[in-house]
Amino acid sequence: MMKASYFKYILHFKQASGTSRGILTDKETWFIILEKDGKKGIGECGILRGLSADDRPDYEEKLKWTCKNIHLGEQKLWDELIEFPSIQFGIEMAFLSLKSENPFVLFPSDFTKSTKSISINGLVWMGDEAFMKAQIEDKIEQGFTCIKLKIGAIDFDKEIDLLRSIRANFDENTIEIRVDANEAFSENDALCKITQITGFKIHSIEQPIDKNHTDTMSALCRNSQIPIALDEALIGVFTKEEKENLLQKISPQYIVLKPSFIGGFRGTLEWISIAEKLNIGWWITSALESNVGLNAIAQFTFLQNNLMPQGLGTGGLFTNNFDCPLTVFKGQLWYDKNKDWKINLDDFH
Repeated sequence: MMKASYFKYILHFKQASGTSRGILTDKETWFIILEKDGKKGIGECGILRGLSADDRPDYEEKLKWTCKNIHLGEQKLWDELIEFPSIQFGIEMAFLSLKSENPFVLFPSDFTKSTKSISINGLVWMGDEAFMKAQIEDKIEQGFTCIKLKIGAIDFDKEIDLLRSIRANFDENTIEIRVDANEAFSENDALCKITQITGFKIHSIEQPIDKNHTDTMSALCRNSQIPIALDEALIGVFTKEEKENLLQKISPQYIVLKPSFIGGFRGTLEWISIAEKLNIGWWITSALESNVGLNAIAQFTFLQNNLMPQGLGTGGLFTNNFDCPLTVFKGQLWYDKNKDWKINLDDFH
C-alpha cells in the first residue's frame, strides 16, 4: 500500500534578492514523500507567498488531504487539485519519482546522460545601481549570452543607464537582454517607459503591468516595439477555455511558463499547445524551487526542444539548497551524472 507524507522546508537566500514586490530573504517550500514496496519518491510543491494562486489559508490542509487520499491516484488527484497548481506539480513529480529507477531521474534523456545541455539566461536581481552593474558584469564574465534584468524597483533613469552601459560594450548579437517588470509599470506610463528602452534592442519585456488590466495589456502588445511576455497573467487561469480566451484576447508575443504556478507538467503542456496554435512563443522558468523541483523542471524542459534560453539558473541562490548534479557552465545548464545528490529521502519525514 502507498503511504504519503509532507513537510515544510525553508530555503534561505545567500543574499537578499529584490523584485518590484519587495526583498526576499527566504522562501518556503513543501515536499511530498511517497512510499511503496520499500521505495520512496519525492515531489516539491513550490509555492511563492503573495504570488501563487494557491497562497491560501487552507494550503497545508489541502496537503494533508492529498496525502490522506493518495490512493485516488495521480490523475484523479490532479483533477481534484485544480485550484492548487503547486500541489498538482508536487504530486506529478512524486509519482514519477516513485516509478523511476533513480528517484531524481524523472525524464531520462541526453540531458540526464550529460551529453547535452539547456541554454539558460543569467538572472540579474534588483538592487542599487552598483549591485546590479556588478551582477551584469559577473554574468557576462561567466559566459552568459542572455541576461534577464528585473526592473521597476529603482529609479527608471538609472535602469536606462544600466541598459545603456551593457549596449555600449555588447551589441544584441553578443548579449540578448530580457527585462522583467513584474507588473511594476502603471497603465498610464507603461508604453512611454517601454518606448524609452526600445533603442537598446531588448528581446522582450515580461509583464509590464498588473495582470488584471487585460484591455491595456492587449493594447500594449499591439503597440509596443518590444515584444511582450505574459508571466503573472497566467496565474490562476485554470481551465483550457480560460487559457484560450486569455491568449486570444491579449495576443502576447510570448508566455513564460512556471510549472509550480500553472499546474505542473500537464498544465505547462496545455499552455504550450494553445500558444503554438496561436503562434505565440514561450519559454520555461523555475519559480525559486529547491534543486529538487528545479531538477524536475529542467529534465522536462529539455524534452520540449525549445532552443531559446530558458529561466533555469536559480539553483545557486540559497545557502541550504540540496547538492545535486545540476551545474551551470558558460550560460548552459548541465546535468553532471558524476555528481551525486546530497539528500537522503529517509531523512524526510
